[in-house]
Amino acid sequence: MIPVEKRKGPLENRSHSSGRHRFMHDHPGVNRESETYIAILAEIPGMIIPLLLGVAFSVLAERKVMALVQRRKGPNVVGSFGLLQPLADGSKSAIKEPIPPSSANFSLSRMAPVVTSMLSLVARAVVPSDHGMVSSDSDIGILHLSAISSLGVYGIIIAGWSSN
Repeated sequence: MIPVEKRKGPLENRSHSSGRHRFMHDHPGVNRESETYIAILAEIPGMIIPLLLGVAFSVLAERKVMALVQRRKGPNVVGSFGLLQPLADGSKSAIKEPIPPSSANFSLSRMAPVVTSMLSLVARAVVPSDHGMVSSDSDIGILHLSAISSLGVYGIIIAGWSSN
């Protein structure tokens, strides 16, 4: 194991010619702590967007395999070879109006998917995506992963409870 004092995170591995150094030079009023937060916020989309694109195109591949197995045409209606199908599915889900049952607790029914998705993103924080690129450098990463994964059941419980 690397001692804590010698451990370097993804922000310390960069040279001074990086964009971060140029940002500090152009904005002298920004302190080191604010600059670190800005650098971390700039890296978050680079970690989440590939994950979301991977899920979208995995669903597309699954649909194509299912169409092949069932001997029917696959999702080739939108774009060439169905490549725009994940975009169509995402926009449909975004504009879909929720119709809760009359006896349902609306705020709980809207909170359940948010809890489940946030827990899955928090669990992803300790999984390294590239050499030196990890959101949280934790010595107890596997314990963190197990603990957060065990909390995922609460989103399901909240969804069931909201329908009463």
